Amino acid sequence: MDTDPIPGHESQTTGGKSPLERLRAAFAEMLGTNGRVPHGTEGEPEPSKCQQTTTNPSSQQPLNPRSILEAMLFVGHPVNEPLSNRQVASLIRGVTPEEVDGLVRQLNGIYDEYKTPYTIISEGAGYRLVLRDAYDRIRHKFHGRIREARLSRGAIEVLSIVAYNQPVSADVVNQLRGAPSGGFLTQLVRRQILKMERPAAEPRRPLYSTTPRFLRIFGLSSLDELPQSAQLETH
Repeated sequence: MDTDPIPGHESQTTGGKSPLERLRAAFAEMLGTNGRVPHGTEGEPEPSKCQQTTTNPSSQQPLNPRSILEAMLFVGHPVNEPLSNRQVASLIRGVTPEEVDGLVRQLNGIYDEYKTPYTIISEGAGYRLVLRDAYDRIRHKFHGRIREARLSRGAIEVLSIVAYNQPVSADVVNQLRGAPSGGFLTQLVRRQILKMERPAAEPRRPLYSTTPRFLRIFGLSSLDELPQSAQLETH
């Protein structure tokens, strides 16, 4: 679940395992397996990938790719990153990344039908299970409202450049601003207002873009609500 963690508070890996390996181990232990979540019993014909169901003896609840995906999203990534379709597929034997996308659509369809207070959003290259905006007051009651970000003029300049040109490299930010901006980019990533991602294709130069926290801090529901040049000229 999205809990809007304290900026700068990063989880540490333990035992030499990566966060994804620890997540895989946790689900394997839950299901009593040694690796990825199994679909069926060895030697038995497997049903359709996304329809197959096994039973967890401890709870007698049906276990299938959709319910396991839901559990993964509920638990969340160990270092609070979105879970990508490839990461989920690597944990469930026989399910492809494309099928994970379909399972997400199925879950959101169920959530919409039953008007649940949560939904799955796409963030960057992955997914998160989050509260719907209408339930923000409940989150604020437990965690307090997000404090106003106190940013320097330079940080605001860098944030504006990224917001209007994302995804954008540090070199382009430096060029548009006319000054080195690496320190401000690092600060904004640490505060989780910006995120940095490396493209899969070469040269894999880091690209910066805004996060959902940026939208919440500045009271926007989407990037489409950013003021356009014509609006700025009238103020």
